[in-house]
Amino acid sequence: MTPELVVQLARRSFEATILLAAPLLIASLVIGLIISIFQAVTSINEATLAFAPKIVAVMVAMIIFFPWMMSYMSDFTREIYSFIATMRR
Repeated sequence: MTPELVVQLARRSFEATILLAAPLLIASLVIGLIISIFQAVTSINEATLAFAPKIVAVMVAMIIFFPWMMSYMSDFTREIYSFIATMRR
């Protein structure tokens, strides 16, 4: 196993992690921002108000993006297996 292969594998792993987490995190961020603006406008200072909408937004984003996430993870797993096959040579 060469150092270049290890670096490439680590880089692809980080890319996959970021790409798979991004849609869920962005949905949570957008809903959190909307709730924060609503709280600032209405002067409601309840810390727990944002949790339920964020959970719902993440669940909806998961339903929407799940097929793409599974496809990406399947491709990534196939790529990892091909790396394993090249390491044996």
